[in-house]
Amino acid sequence: MSAQEEFGIRPDEVIIELPATPDASLYFIGHIRTPWKKRADCPKNARGSEAVCTVELDARYGDGLKDVETCSHLVLLYWMDKAPRNLMRQAPGHHGGAQHGTFALRSPVRPNPIAMSVVRLIKVEGTKLSVVGLDCLNGTPLLDIKPYLPSVDSVPEAVCGWRLRKD
Repeated sequence: MSAQEEFGIRPDEVIIELPATPDASLYFIGHIRTPWKKRADCPKNARGSEAVCTVELDARYGDGLKDVETCSHLVLLYWMDKAPRNLMRQAPGHHGGAQHGTFALRSPVRPNPIAMSVVRLIKVEGTKLSVVGLDCLNGTPLLDIKPYLPSVDSVPEAVCGWRLRKD
């Protein structure tokens, strides 16, 4: 089943034609192990589950984990490799079917399906991290790990205006 078939197109959603070639390359530094094998099984957001998941870092990047165990929370960036990349307007079912631009949503469906979650670090064993706070499919490629810094990462006054409207 193709990504487009898996995610489907809802009425009023808008797709585009993507460029013929990508502009950059990147390295997957590992993979994420979760209990979810199908999109429908995944939580709608990273705070939607208390499941303990495993981040498996490729051994070559192991030295980069020095002192990571001192962090209570981490930011994980990952590649939603099963998501379509050509949808610019979406009508998420759990948002009442209202249409929104891709860049106003946290949906995995985007030109560059990069996802981000702030996870709670449970333990580190070699190049495996046990974490809570993910919403991705089992086997999702990992792009990066960063420490969560509340002094710079938290913006309590931030708003997403369309979520406040009572349409």
